[in-house]
Amino acid sequence: MFMGEYQHALDDKGRITIPAKFREELGASFVVTRGLDHCLFVYSHSDWGILESKLRAMPLSRADARQFMRFFFSGAAESELDKQGRVLLPSNLRNYAQIVRECVVIGVGARVEIWDLETWRSYSSSAADQFSDLASGLVDLDL
Repeated sequence: MFMGEYQHALDDKGRITIPAKFREELGASFVVTRGLDHCLFVYSHSDWGILESKLRAMPLSRADARQFMRFFFSGAAESELDKQGRVLLPSNLRNYAQIVRECVVIGVGARVEIWDLETWRSYSSSAADQFSDLASGLVDLDL
């Protein structure tokens, strides 16, 4: 399981260091794709396979399902760690997440997310202010 928050910076080639705690579970190669809220989602191959199976089961007759699958899969890129534990983020994904230099890598259970630092600060500040309301809204999920 992925958890924690780590601040990093892109190098001049668009590479980011993946925290050592995440590398072992992700493996030497993994999938990076567009995430929700303008961040990037990072999945191990096994978790990507589970997600892919669930998305394939969605009915193609639903326009929202087709649209989501196009957006999600077209942004996906197979990525590999180099010897220093860095991964190259494709420019289309960096542009989508508005990552220019400073970023945050966070663990979110079965996936890793990569955020632009300022976008993350804004998002997490807003979410922290609403944390109690969010938690009470999730009571139906039997947490």
